[in-house]
Amino acid sequence: MTRSETEQLPRFPFEADAALAPPAEWAEFRDRCPVGRVRLASGDEAALITRYQDVRSVLSDPRFTRPTPADDAARVADTESGGVFNSEMAEVLPQHGPAHLHWRRTIGKWFTAKRMNALRPGIAAMAGQLVDEMVAGGAPGDLKAGLAFPLPVWVICDMLGVPDTDRDRFAVWSDVMLSMTRYTQAEFDDAQAEFGRYLRGHLAAKRAEPGEDLLSALIAETGPDGEPWSDAMLSATGIGLLIAGHETTANMIAKMVAMLLADRSRWEQLLADPALVRTAVEEALRLDANAGVGMQRYLTEDYEVEGTVLPSGTTAMCSMAAANRDERAFTDPAEMDLRRSPNPHLAFGAGAHACLGQPLARTELQVTLEVLLRKLPTLTLAVPESGLRRIEGLAVGGLQELPVRW
Repeated sequence: MTRSETEQLPRFPFEADAALAPPAEWAEFRDRCPVGRVRLASGDEAALITRYQDVRSVLSDPRFTRPTPADDAARVADTESGGVFNSEMAEVLPQHGPAHLHWRRTIGKWFTAKRMNALRPGIAAMAGQLVDEMVAGGAPGDLKAGLAFPLPVWVICDMLGVPDTDRDRFAVWSDVMLSMTRYTQAEFDDAQAEFGRYLRGHLAAKRAEPGEDLLSALIAETGPDGEPWSDAMLSATGIGLLIAGHETTANMIAKMVAMLLADRSRWEQLLADPALVRTAVEEALRLDANAGVGMQRYLTEDYEVEGTVLPSGTTAMCSMAAANRDERAFTDPAEMDLRRSPNPHLAFGAGAHACLGQPLARTELQVTLEVLLRKLPTLTLAVPESGLRRIEGLAVGGLQELPVRW
């Protein structure tokens, strides 16, 4: 396509009329154009896939992976605001093959169900403390700033053995690295360099005095070739876990609570039957209308989707959030059914690149909801649903704040 033709394509991610509402284009693309063409924030063209089975198939196909620097892939963001998509981290971490599998297995040992169950009491205690501090500050309060953000930061910092008192620094660096349109390349370079120096300092300290944390364990690890992990790999892994371990979950906690309070009969249903917490969390994940950009896949050979042959070299954007509302996969997909089971949503992706931290995210979401129901049964939104404001310009979706009363 010519540049002018690309510029006429709809821009992705799409905008929505309200913070908790899905963009109208999701349904339009699923119904009429399940393999559509869109323009990314960079100006590059990509194929957008929106139906559940198609998204699941592409994400699960072992032939296709995230774009690597060697691929002529569409850029999610341009070079002036490249964010994590153009970062050193994206180049250092293995994206496919035995090296990627080894990396996942090594990290995955820290996210087992047994480990997550062991973390639950500590997470509940910290969530309770944060709720008490928010209440002491008086209503209305910002549940995102008071609970949703600091809780997952504390958890991932504890796992990595870094001080959560640095959480404000993580927030700044993470926002810059997750930006698609909000920061310049110079600002991104500065944030990446500062984050890297910070992690290398902690790695040096862990080498001198190893602890019982994830970073200390990784220093002692070896790769498939029997060699220790490089400093670049250790630093990139630490940065990736710090960003992914707090940013997405912090935003999801706030969005989940907002969804449940937007129609307070949902909150009342949970108060009447707290056993619904697990299925309610899964339904909030499925129904997230503000999920961000989705997942990229670079097609290394021709691939047919819905009768359309996508040629080798195509960058496919898989919208898990759009797929999670596909009526071909879910009954009454626009409805929030707190009892929905089974619920095979794609919020965490699928295949070899499915979210490694999903056991931790689920644990944090469940524990947070349990604590809120127990300690703040009268919780309500302090603004109309229409007054909730989305975060714009980041690769992950979220709310700017969540004003609540109790």
